[in-house]
Amino acid sequence: MNNVIKIAVVGPESTGKSKLSEELAKHFNTIWVPEYSREYLKEIGLNYTLNDIININNGQLHLENELINKANALLFCDTTPLVNKIWCEYKYQMCPPEIEESFTNTFYNYHFLCDIDLPWEEDPLREHPNQRKELFDYYEQTLTKHQRPFSVIRGIGYKRIESALDGFLRNKYIIFK
Repeated sequence: MNNVIKIAVVGPESTGKSKLSEELAKHFNTIWVPEYSREYLKEIGLNYTLNDIININNGQLHLENELINKANALLFCDTTPLVNKIWCEYKYQMCPPEIEESFTNTFYNYHFLCDIDLPWEEDPLREHPNQRKELFDYYEQTLTKHQRPFSVIRGIGYKRIESALDGFLRNKYIIFK
């Protein structure tokens, strides 16, 4: 077992999760886990099934496990089982046991929940431009309900990175315990 601190970067679509993960990894001289669903969905587009989300969840965790040993003390994870859980619950009104189990059993030291204060960017793999507030609230409620430590990350450009760094400083005890 390694001692890498895992930070989950989560939130609705088009909230800067990938950019934030990449920038924080650069700042801390480490690596980040990209969002596996992007590669997966490039092949099939939005014609996916519940089984595809299970495959995406498994692929995301496999990639995370592969990269954790290359991380330098911190690993930023762009997307986690939480994202897949909410995706399933929102789209299908249920969460498969495999995803629920990975959500329950995969540990992250801390979560950065990206706010919807960034403008929506059109992308052929995005589905919910008008539901971002509803989805953000769902993330916040789920993190709170399951007692997962988190900070909401806000701001445009470098302000967003500063918000995350401030989250680190304010919650250092939680993150590094």
